Amino acid sequence: MEENSQELTPRELSSQEPTPNDLAFSPFRLKSLRSATLEGAIAREVSCEASFTRGLPAFAIVGLGDEAIKEARDRVKSALLLSAYKFPPLKITVNLSPSDLKKAGSQIDLAIALLIALQNETADFGDFFCFGELGLDGEVRANPATFALALSLARQGVLERVVTDPISAPLLAKIPGVTAYPARTLREAIMFFSGEIAICPAASAAFEARTIVLDREYFYEENFALDFADVRGQKHAKRAALIAAAGFHNILLSGAPGSGKSMIVKRLAEILPPMSLAEVLEQASLASIEEREAEFKARRPLRNPHHTATRASIFGGGSRESKMGEVALANGGVLFFDELPHFSKVILEAMREPLEDNRLLISRVNSKIIYETRFLFAAAMNPCPCGNLFSPSRECRCAPIEIARYQSRLSDPFLDRIDLFVKMNEINEEAAGDITSREMRERVFAAFKMMRSRGQNSWNAKLSESETARFCAMEADAETALSQAAARFALSQRAIDKLRRISRTIADLESRSAITKADFLEALSFRRRDEAKN
Repeated sequence: MEENSQELTPRELSSQEPTPNDLAFSPFRLKSLRSATLEGAIAREVSCEASFTRGLPAFAIVGLGDEAIKEARDRVKSALLLSAYKFPPLKITVNLSPSDLKKAGSQIDLAIALLIALQNETADFGDFFCFGELGLDGEVRANPATFALALSLARQGVLERVVTDPISAPLLAKIPGVTAYPARTLREAIMFFSGEIAICPAASAAFEARTIVLDREYFYEENFALDFADVRGQKHAKRAALIAAAGFHNILLSGAPGSGKSMIVKRLAEILPPMSLAEVLEQASLASIEEREAEFKARRPLRNPHHTATRASIFGGGSRESKMGEVALANGGVLFFDELPHFSKVILEAMREPLEDNRLLISRVNSKIIYETRFLFAAAMNPCPCGNLFSPSRECRCAPIEIARYQSRLSDPFLDRIDLFVKMNEINEEAAGDITSREMRERVFAAFKMMRSRGQNSWNAKLSESETARFCAMEADAETALSQAAARFALSQRAIDKLRRISRTIADLESRSAITKADFLEALSFRRRDEAKN
C-alpha cells in the first residue's frame, strides 16, 4: 500500500471536494413538476419528482400508477433518444406523489420526460402544470382527460399556467384565468423550460353563442333541431312541458302508444334556461371524461338510457375505479326514462336519492366520490301493458291483475319525487301544432329572468326548504287553498313544498311576483291521481 493512502469513513468521504467525474454521477434531485390525475370527475394534483443515483442503469416509476403509467417508461425513453437527448446511464426513480393515490392516464408522460431531460439544468418549473402523452418520436399528443383535469384544477384555484399539446391548448385557454402554452414536441417543451425558446400562449377561440346579460353572462343556441310545432294537439302536455322546463320540475307523461310522449320530452332540452359559462365548461368537461370532443356549445344534455341498462351504467361506479353514469352525465340537462315501468325496480328505487338530494355518492373501499345530479327527470309510460287503457277507439286487452302488477312497479316513494303528472290523449288527426319551440323558450327565458331578479340561484324545483319559504311567497287566498288541499288529500310536507315550487314557476311564467290562487290551482291539477281500469 502506498504511504499516502489511507482508509476514509463515509462521513470523511462525503466531506471531500467532489471531482468533475463525481459531479456527473452524483445523486441529484430535480425540483418537482406538477401534473394531475382524475378521481371520478375531480382532478387530484400529482407531484412528479425524480432522483438519479449511481448504480446499474435502471428506470422505475413508483406511486401507484396504472398500466398506462408503467408503460410510460418505454415511451419516455424512446422520445428522449429520438429528440437528441442522451438517456442518463444512472438508476432513475420517478416518484408520483402522493404515493397512496391511484393514478391513471398517459397525460403524465410529458412531466416525466422533462424531469429526466433537464436533470442537470437549472430550470425553474415554477407553478406550471404539464399534460401530454408522448409518441415514440417525441410528439406531444392530446389525452382525452386533459380538459377535465384543467377545469377541475382551475376551479380548485391551483392551475394558472400549463404546458400541453397543441390540440388541447386552445381548449384550455377558454377556461378563465388559465394560460396554456402549446408544445408540439418534447424538444420544444425542453427548450421552453431551459429558456432557449419562447412559446406564445394559445389564443382562445371565440365562443359562438348568443348572450343574455343579467347578473352575469348566459349563453344559448339559436337553432332548433326539433320543434314543438311538430307535436299535434296535446295542449295540456305542452303546458306541463313548459312548466317543467322553466323550473326544472320532474315530469311523467302517461298515454297510449303514439300519443307524442317521447316527441315532447326530446324537445325539452332545447327550451331549457340559458347556460352560464361555468355550465358550458362543465359540459365540455363531461364530454372530455367520456372521450368525446368538447364542442363548447350552450346546449344542455339529453341522456336517454334504454330500460335494459345496468345499474352501474345508470349510477356509475366500477370495481377498480369509479366512473360516471347517466345520472351524473345528465347534470344540468334532461334524463329521460322511456318505458318507465320496464326499468329494473332496483334502478327505480335507487333513483330516489339523486332526485331528492340532487347529488349522488359513489362509495367504494378505496374511493368515495360525489357527483352533482341537478337534472330534469322526464319519464314516459303506457297506462297499461297494451297501452289502450284509456283509448276511446281501441279495446284494452289487459286483465285487472295485469294492470295492477304493471302499475305497482312504480312505488309511492319513487312517484313522490315526480312533480308533474300528465295524462295524454290520443292524437286527433285534425289537430295541428299551436306553439313553436322558439315561443316556448322565450317564455322560459322570461321566467328565468324573474328568478334571477329576486336573487335566486337555484331552479325552482331544486330549492331547499328554507329557500322555498323565502322565494315562494303566496297570497292569502292561495295559502288558504293550499291548507284546504293539504287537509283534503293528506299531503306530506314534501308534497306541499313541491306544490309551492310548481306554483312559483307558474307565477314566473305569468310574470307575477307573488303566487296567486290561480297559480296554485293549476299546480294542483298536475298532482298524481290513481289510475284504474273502468
